[in-house]
Amino acid sequence: MTAFFTDYVVGIALAAVAVVLLLGLLNMMRGGSPNLSQKLMRWRVGLQFLAICVIMVAIWLMHD
Repeated sequence: MTAFFTDYVVGIALAAVAVVLLLGLLNMMRGGSPNLSQKLMRWRVGLQFLAICVIMVAIWLMHD
């Protein structure tokens, strides 16, 4: 269980943050909708919070 969590769930969380960040950058560089930029920024912040929580749980699981 610990190996699955640290290998896959942490990776998925980090990949989700990276994808949303890149989508936001692409939207900004193309001069896209400001509303979409705000939405992507909110998603990124939420996913970063989730990724930090997942990483903290992974660290906690590795200590046991």
